[in-house]
Amino acid sequence: MKETYAAASDEELAARARQGDAAAETLLLEKYKPLVRSRARELFLAGGDREDLIQEGMLGLLKAVRSYDPKREASFGTYARLVVSRQIYSALAAAQRQKHQALNHSVSMEEIEEQQDRLALGTSDSPEAILLDLENARELREMIFAALSPMEKKVLALYLEGYDYLQIAARMERPVKSIDNALQRIRGKVARMVFQ
Repeated sequence: MKETYAAASDEELAARARQGDAAAETLLLEKYKPLVRSRARELFLAGGDREDLIQEGMLGLLKAVRSYDPKREASFGTYARLVVSRQIYSALAAAQRQKHQALNHSVSMEEIEEQQDRLALGTSDSPEAILLDLENARELREMIFAALSPMEKKVLALYLEGYDYLQIAARMERPVKSIDNALQRIRGKVARMVFQ
């Protein structure tokens, strides 16, 4: 039975997996696991760890295996890479939205000061520290946007609003590959700024 799987292309294995062949599905998941690890290694999830991104990537890979249509022009490998990347980017975008959740549930500074002793808030949670963090984040955002081309600025703004690659490509009337390339350039510029 292993011989029939060894001779099968990825596209054939995906077709078998869609018909309920668990062995074909498992084989594809194992084969493309290094792709998931590679994509997760390139990115960073605030408040999470690399394993969180790998799990998201594996979910994306499973979606790719179960939704791949052999009639598509792209190979399974290309399709899997795209779906895995989207899944990871969606997780990153969701984490970014949750990161700012505190701003959406704000409390007045007077209320914090009144409650500080009762709540035993430390100096790291002080209003001043929060304001400094927000100011630093604003400055970093300005530096990032200053380093981007006009197209990259539009792509990043849409991406931060939660749009995926296809939606951004449609809104900007550009190929998906162009959007992917722009996000790769943005990621490189941000990494150079943050880790210098």
